[in-house]
Amino acid sequence: MRDMVHVNVTDDLPIRAKALPFADRVEIRFGKAFPVVLIVDRDALATLAEAIETGRAQLEAANAHSQDAT
Repeated sequence: MRDMVHVNVTDDLPIRAKALPFADRVEIRFGKAFPVVLIVDRDALATLAEAIETGRAQLEAANAHSQDAT
């Protein structure tokens, strides 16, 4: 079984993005004291954004479904 890192992103978690043009990547830092850094290649940015948007749409659909059931 592979290990997995979990990062719980909340609305009060500091998130900072920085372009790394020399590496053709974006660095996304989560947190302050012990930050977790996500490095995303330019070619993967659209895929990451799409995955986040898909997850958001699924949450909204689930929320709408649960409200309809009540």
